Amino acid sequence: MKYTDIDKIKNSPIGFFDSGVGGLSVYSKFKKILPNENTIYYGDLKNMPYGNKSKEELLGCSRRILNFFKGKEVKAVVIACNTSSAIAYETIKNEYDFKIYPITQTCAKTISGMNIKNIGVFATLATINSHAYKKVLQKYNAETEVSEIPCQNWTSYIENGMINTTECYEDVKDKMKKMLENNPDKIILGCTHYPYLLDILSQFAPKDMFIDPAEMFVEYIKKDLTQLDLLNLSGKEETEEFYVSANPNEFVRNAKMFYEVKTLPAIV
Repeated sequence: MKYTDIDKIKNSPIGFFDSGVGGLSVYSKFKKILPNENTIYYGDLKNMPYGNKSKEELLGCSRRILNFFKGKEVKAVVIACNTSSAIAYETIKNEYDFKIYPITQTCAKTISGMNIKNIGVFATLATINSHAYKKVLQKYNAETEVSEIPCQNWTSYIENGMINTTECYEDVKDKMKKMLENNPDKIILGCTHYPYLLDILSQFAPKDMFIDPAEMFVEYIKKDLTQLDLLNLSGKEETEEFYVSANPNEFVRNAKMFYEVKTLPAIV
């Protein structure tokens, strides 16, 4: 953005996007930690789920949304989606003149400093195939052992209100059995949807074994915006906008487990 007025830049919104409502797990923590920021959330329900898409498809989705945010004159964009972060970020990170925060790379770097010897990763097929968490974790600590297991259906269970079904339970049970065979010290929930399966996951392992990257991600964003002197300190009442690529009523209904969306999102 070619602003000359620094106050206008600080007051500009921050964009968030995900394939559906899962990114609201990051968004809700952000609103609690940085309540003065103006925000825009985009849920790409038309192209959900992202986890089984090709790199070219994910790049197309990411660029379309980032171009939308560019038109909204955002000061930064948060990729609140591990799949887009893992697959698209490295390609598109220099194509825009606003800061882009990728959840996967940011959190993997933070977790690498926690001195965990054996780490498990649950994520979408696309994220697992990219080895994004593994690459960053071992970049900063080569001795870290990383076990990766794809969970292709977990996002759909959550988005479609199937958490309490036998199908979901048995799938989670199966993936946990495979993961625990690797004796992990911690397990990264490498999709923003997955923390909403914690009640089931914790039936097979202690709840503190699981790492929800959302909070450490938001704390990193806060620290970085502070260092860049981009925090909104105007004291004015913050604004929030919601947009979707399809199914706004479905978005509002499913969002309730993550965040209360009070107005029907516009379709763009």
